[in-house]
Amino acid sequence: MTVTPPRIDNPLRVTRLPQELVDSPTFLLKRLGYAAKEQAMGAYEETGLHPYHHAILIVLGEGSPETQGSIADTLGYDRGQLVGLLDELEERGLVERRRDPHDRRRHLVRLTPDGKRTLSRMRMIARRSEEEFLDPLSEKERSTLHALLFRLAKKHEPRCANAVPRTSK
Repeated sequence: MTVTPPRIDNPLRVTRLPQELVDSPTFLLKRLGYAAKEQAMGAYEETGLHPYHHAILIVLGEGSPETQGSIADTLGYDRGQLVGLLDELEERGLVERRRDPHDRRRHLVRLTPDGKRTLSRMRMIARRSEEEFLDPLSEKERSTLHALLFRLAKKHEPRCANAVPRTSK
């Protein structure tokens, strides 16, 4: 079951959440996750793409061609879902797929020059969206928040376990 947070059209008419929920860090993380996703989707709207596409472009932006399977595994995407996303990116000329010469069952995916330009534009959109979302926090608070979230991610998200965070942005 998917639960969408309520859209608040009139902040003066917002009912107060039960204290027990507000006191729960995991409840707040979930609610903020919904809010961050909704904001990001709105920010990406002008591109006709969305954060799922951006994540794929980021993986490919690291340089070497990737297999469809490795992209799905890296991002934790369903392989069938990834194929549809790659179809959309390929239709826009942002990626190209070719048969792997060493294994004809696999496709290698790489960014096109238009894909590289789009990735740069999407990075700016993402930075602007993140900046707006984190606006209430000072730089030091943002750094602390990131360090705490990263520590949790290393424990609960296997793909973060061996990652090394940047010390500052």
